[in-house]
Amino acid sequence: MPELRPLCLLLLPRPLEGFILRDQAEDLLRAEGVVAVDPPRVPYGALARLPGRVGDVLAQGVARRLVKALRRNGDRPKAIVIFHPVQVLLARAILERVPDCELWYGRWDRYEHAYDAGPHLRERLAEMHEAAAQLSSLTFVASDELARLEHEADRDAVLVPLSADGFPAPDPTDTVIAVSLGHLGWRTDWALLRAVGERLPNLTLLLIGAWHDDESKGDDDYAWCRAHPGFVWLGPRSDAEAARLILCADVGIVPFKVEPFNDAGLPYRILKYARLGRRTVTPELAGVRTWADAVTTAPDAEAFAAALVEQAGTRLRPHLELRAWALDQTADRQNAPLWRRLRELGIA
Repeated sequence: MPELRPLCLLLLPRPLEGFILRDQAEDLLRAEGVVAVDPPRVPYGALARLPGRVGDVLAQGVARRLVKALRRNGDRPKAIVIFHPVQVLLARAILERVPDCELWYGRWDRYEHAYDAGPHLRERLAEMHEAAAQLSSLTFVASDELARLEHEADRDAVLVPLSADGFPAPDPTDTVIAVSLGHLGWRTDWALLRAVGERLPNLTLLLIGAWHDDESKGDDDYAWCRAHPGFVWLGPRSDAEAARLILCADVGIVPFKVEPFNDAGLPYRILKYARLGRRTVTPELAGVRTWADAVTTAPDAEAFAAALVEQAGTRLRPHLELRAWALDQTADRQNAPLWRRLRELGIA
């Protein structure tokens, strides 16, 4: 009879794509002899809540089918890895069928103090932790404190901190953060935003305001912008929230199409950005020249992208003169011509 191939089984507490330790699991799975085993049909948490004997019987059934399938495939578990004490029922059942297999127990939290567990379940989890730790040939923990707790219980533990390989890490020294405040639909030049996003891979664009799928239906550029990871769609926000978000950005934008409806207006957001010391970049719209000192206009995507790059770092060094100008644009000052006429009419 041919010798069975030794395997290390990662008993995942949930499917790999939703597993909090996915990065480290995927790293181990690079080894040909390491395989992932998805959770059983009856979830591990449910097994933990069942009366002891019932949970053991169900776990033994899962273990029997798993070991049988492995042997049929020419495989034999040499090590099994669990990441939560509720998995000890299945681990123990596998060990009973494969006595020379060893258990590895990963502890990245104090599960027995879980917020969503009542007193009875916490007691059960503490028992399961003790059982897993006693059976474990290799206990690995995420923190020094977890290692200390295991040593305090006269058990060995290896420190294996967490990794975040799959978490994006744009270069923080080579990035621009822009913000758009307001309507995201008919007026927005999605082709411009796409072209800018393609030119600036490290651009983060905070989009504050409701977006309207019905107004951009069938627009490939809009679909690209919706899917682009650098564009963060924040939805409607209160003025207080929007102001704090603008403080996180280097520069504001008005991404309007150059069309008659947009061309002559004076976008309110320019003044809002300026009150926080941020300049605005816009296409070449005629109306924005009213506040020319607060605005940089760009004739195309290339110039638009370059204007954004020029403002990189403003979030740490806001334009204080621009802010002072904006704060001086009060309703009383802006309404001066109207006040004059009211006084002329004897109304004021």
